[in-house]
Amino acid sequence: MANALTNIWRLSRAGIVLAQHGVRFIPKGQPVPLPLRAARLLALPITLLAAPFNAGKPKDRRISNALAALGPSYIKLGQFLATRGDVIGPDLARDLGHLQDRLPPFSMAEARRAVEEALGGKLEDHFVEFGPPVAAASIAQVHKAVTIGKDGQRRTVAVKILRPGVEKRFKRDLDSYFFAARLVERVSEPARRLKPVAVVENLARTTELEMDLRLEGAAISEMAENIQPEERFRVPGVDWTRTAKRVLTTDWIDGVPIADHARLKAEGHDLKALGLVVLRSFLTHAMRDGFFHADMHQGNLFVDKAGNVVAVDFGIMGRLGQKERRFLAEILYGLITRDYRRAADVHFWAGYVPPHHPVEVFAQALRAIGEPIHGRTADEISMADLLGQLFAYTDVFDMETRPELILLQKSMVIVEGVARGLDPSLNLWSASEPVAAEWVEANYGARGAMKKAGEGATTIARILAEVPGMLSEAERASAGLTEMARNGLRLDPATVESLAKASRRQNRFWHAATWIGALSLAVLAAKSAGLF
Repeated sequence: MANALTNIWRLSRAGIVLAQHGVRFIPKGQPVPLPLRAARLLALPITLLAAPFNAGKPKDRRISNALAALGPSYIKLGQFLATRGDVIGPDLARDLGHLQDRLPPFSMAEARRAVEEALGGKLEDHFVEFGPPVAAASIAQVHKAVTIGKDGQRRTVAVKILRPGVEKRFKRDLDSYFFAARLVERVSEPARRLKPVAVVENLARTTELEMDLRLEGAAISEMAENIQPEERFRVPGVDWTRTAKRVLTTDWIDGVPIADHARLKAEGHDLKALGLVVLRSFLTHAMRDGFFHADMHQGNLFVDKAGNVVAVDFGIMGRLGQKERRFLAEILYGLITRDYRRAADVHFWAGYVPPHHPVEVFAQALRAIGEPIHGRTADEISMADLLGQLFAYTDVFDMETRPELILLQKSMVIVEGVARGLDPSLNLWSASEPVAAEWVEANYGARGAMKKAGEGATTIARILAEVPGMLSEAERASAGLTEMARNGLRLDPATVESLAKASRRQNRFWHAATWIGALSLAVLAAKSAGLF
């Protein structure tokens, strides 16, 4: 009861702040549950009093300003919901896109204490210089510092430190989010389809990962291994000796912010080439690696002296499985080549469109999206808009929402904006085609067939290696069954489970024997045909 009252108080405070900023509680067109209708009535006097102060402020900035006023956990909630347009609606998601994750920095004394608690000893044991914060966000802030290596070389580094008490603050507010989500699911049947509890669970998981800076360091390290030299895209190195759960130390990036177009031109960088690097590197990482930077906005990108694009802040990362990667590649390739049937087929193959819908009808819907882009100039085509139209068909064709694809869509909107800012005439389709075509060929062309053949041979070799062990297991199982029959062992639940396990082992043996027999017959047939 005490927890419920505490959560109600916290949510009421948040509701008052939202009302003060003139924010609607529910997107237009959505049914309003009874508790929220009551809350809106209670907040009506505050909304009316605040109306004159909000009159001159842009409506699309009200919710972002309100969440910033509520503090770090609400800022993170807003950033997360901005990726879930399927849940909150496109208008609200767009408004949340204005949310700026900037807060006043915490003190140098607190930063020193955090470093010493995380790394041990004194701050001077780890850094010979340690400057004031250069950036402060909802979860952490960054300092510029200097280290001296074993070789005596000075090295400039960036030190990211979690805000003091941020874990406790997030846990407290997440409790109130769960309370609200469960209440909404209980009283509003239409809201259950949007799975608000699952949304909060997803937020809790991503936030927990983001507040362990060792995991961010691991993400940087993984992406560094994936990047090829020819990509002209790089990430900072991680100083693992000065990294812990609450402190992350990486190379300091000396580069020009990618948003500073005038300085980039003055230093001789080719803006059009940089736009191509940003777009192609993102698509390559998403399709080839299934691991991409999901927050590649202008503030997280720099250009070094060699003309490489350098990314920072790896707190939010996206992952795609093989199925999702094929989906992305086939969609882009199918729409670029106007092979709408192929693009439709991959939706059914991936299970995104239920089989009771005709594939021809879905191909027709894709044609309605794809045909208008052909023959138009590059600056009239928006990949983000096209993906938005594609995802808009989810209701029509009973497609289940895929959170990983929503994050991909949000990331592509950001990347497209950065690339277009560098080169307004960038042809998104010609830029994307080599990446998509390369992935399709590597996985489903001649090279893909060779790769799968190699994987199949490895699987068969593994089965052959396990045969002696499976024969021994089958022999022991058979002896055990004989012993049970001779001694009249009672079939209690444990014995039944033992029998089931023995049976499964025998089944594995016979399955393996069947595959080996089939393989042997295939080899004999090939020999008799003179193939080798």
